[in-house]
Amino acid sequence: MVSKSNAGQWARAGVLIGSSRFALTMSQSIVLFGPPGAGKGTQARAIVEATGKPQISTGDMLRAATAAGTPMGLAAKVYMEAGELVPDEVIIGLIEERLRQSDATDGVLFDGFPRTIPQAEALSEIATVGLVIAIEVPDRAIVERIVGRRMDPETGDIYHVTFNPAPPEVADRLIQRKDDNEETVLSRLAAYHSQTAPLAEWYRARDLYTAINGNQDIAAVGAEVAAAVETLR
Repeated sequence: MVSKSNAGQWARAGVLIGSSRFALTMSQSIVLFGPPGAGKGTQARAIVEATGKPQISTGDMLRAATAAGTPMGLAAKVYMEAGELVPDEVIIGLIEERLRQSDATDGVLFDGFPRTIPQAEALSEIATVGLVIAIEVPDRAIVERIVGRRMDPETGDIYHVTFNPAPPEVADRLIQRKDDNEETVLSRLAAYHSQTAPLAEWYRARDLYTAINGNQDIAAVGAEVAAAVETLR
């Protein structure tokens, strides 16, 4: 569900949450990407709620297709069971299968895909992408966000040492996830930038790329994303 505050800022930007009129006037797909810790998940949920477009991530799609035993799911399973990366042609085949489903008639929200120019080129042959939204946050802010996260192992609740401190009765049992350290975060960011920098230029050249300032409060980020989505109407 979109929070009341998030729904409110989308409404102020002219997006009517749950409006079928809004959803049905948009037949193009949206690509959303951003570095780890950028708040992409929050904005993805808001876009889905506002547009009615289903969210597609390759991980979820692989799990669903292999569980359902679709032709491309079975092809992907061979690679996954061998511990190998699923090749692009299989991923694109999975997307093609997914786009044939009835809820994808008016386009979808691609979450974190494509990651490379060859993937973007292949995607352009099977789907019409009308907007690419990139949530941009400086590396130093991402490191602060992720390294400061703490989890309550009993409830799964997430806190932050600076932005969302835990209450005293919880603080002593909090743990830090193994990967939430500066070295790992910087390595993930380096990989992200090496992949997305060429891809960003590829989409900019096609006048599809919209950069969003993710280094501000959630409501402000949401307002920028909502304004970008409005351009598809």
